[in-house]
Amino acid sequence: MLRKIYFPLLLLAGLLISCNDGFEQLNTDPNRPKEITPGVMLGQLQYKIINSTVNASRNFTHELMQVDAPRASAGGGGLHRYLVNPGTGVWTNFYTYLSDIQDIYVIADKLNENNYKAISLIYKSWSYSILTDLYGDVPYSQATKALEGNFKPTFDKQKDIYTQILKDLQTANGLLDDTKALTYGGDMLYNANALSGTKNPGILKWKKFCNSLRLRLLLRLSKREGELDVKQQITSILADPTNNPVFAVNSDEAIFRYPGTFPFFNPFYNARQVDWRDGNYFTKFFMDKMNQVNDPRRAVWSTQVKVGTENVYRGIDSGYPTTQEYAVGANSSYADGLKTLPQLGVMMSLAEVEFIKAELALKGYNTGSTTTQHYESGIAASMTQWGASLPAGFVKQPGVLFDANATTDKQLEQIMLQKYYAYFFVDYQSWFEKRRTGFPVLPRGAGIPAENLFPARVPYPTYLQSLNPEALKTAVASMGGDNSDVKVWWEK
Repeated sequence: MLRKIYFPLLLLAGLLISCNDGFEQLNTDPNRPKEITPGVMLGQLQYKIINSTVNASRNFTHELMQVDAPRASAGGGGLHRYLVNPGTGVWTNFYTYLSDIQDIYVIADKLNENNYKAISLIYKSWSYSILTDLYGDVPYSQATKALEGNFKPTFDKQKDIYTQILKDLQTANGLLDDTKALTYGGDMLYNANALSGTKNPGILKWKKFCNSLRLRLLLRLSKREGELDVKQQITSILADPTNNPVFAVNSDEAIFRYPGTFPFFNPFYNARQVDWRDGNYFTKFFMDKMNQVNDPRRAVWSTQVKVGTENVYRGIDSGYPTTQEYAVGANSSYADGLKTLPQLGVMMSLAEVEFIKAELALKGYNTGSTTTQHYESGIAASMTQWGASLPAGFVKQPGVLFDANATTDKQLEQIMLQKYYAYFFVDYQSWFEKRRTGFPVLPRGAGIPAENLFPARVPYPTYLQSLNPEALKTAVASMGGDNSDVKVWWEK
């Protein structure tokens, strides 16, 4: 009897042992990477982080900067009335992505992959520049150190953050090697994954983005010349285009082009009409100026409405009284074509670089061209970027024609107005530049309470009061408060 019982048990045990043989090999997915490489992380990071900034431009900057306004806004608040609530979305998302960026750098450093290290430094610099320009002092030197047990990082001063950002971009410029491919691939921005002959055109574009970003940030620090060597750094970039190249043609632009295949869709791909355009309309400020000069970008960006027998582009007031409500479908809103447009993921454009150079030429820097030439090139570059044809004589007509005989302030105003349009869907940049220069001059809506000033920053997320109260308290004291009218270091 015992033998009869034991035999099946022994047989079962044998079967289990034999079934275990090769189990691990049979259940290993050959398509799953065995280890994390920079290439595995890079593409996903590029897609996720640009989605955050594209959404931010639509949901924050466009309303604040009078690109659009809500159809109805009865509560008395709203960005168009200069009420800025404590910001959480970008803070939470960016610090998550910055952990990935740091991981890419650490892994690349172990693998001796300098190109990946440089790309991670560029993303780090770009991300932190946005964070500090939004909030002011933010965690930097102790951020992304949770694995080391630091869950309550101190807040670094904006001056110190900018100092290190500029150093990191110089380091990245030196690390980039256009004779090498990205060993592990993964680059969805410039496709620097392989060589073309003996050169890597994608890496050269990364180098141009790196130096173009340096120009953007150095210009932003113009008021702080003396505390940082702003003029010297700008001059060195402009004087040595071989070692410090910047965008020269539209194909250089830092634009994440959505493939339109799963899962890399434009973030508005599935947006319902009620969410996409029925709740917001372009403003009179934004649309009327384009109407005056028959700007061809209107057809790419906006819908038309019927007025009498004509199809027209029409905007609404911004900052209107709480009793005002606009009828559904009676004004121009976002064109449906933008929902599937590949080039919506703009980080930095050729047009911006040309307008930066126009301002620098106005200030006496040797840019290789005149202020007028850069101004006109910026307009042409923006048209090309958005797939609009530049009409003959467009830049020579009243309302666009650059007046090189006007005062310096008036010339700057012209540059900044066109730069404002070139910043369509570019994160928060038009707001940052408005704070820096005062342009464009936006009309103040009748419904904006007298006490509401044009905002200079976003208040810190409220959850920091419980998660990191000591560091937050120190930062608020250093900043001089946590209101939206407290100016950051470079604006003071």
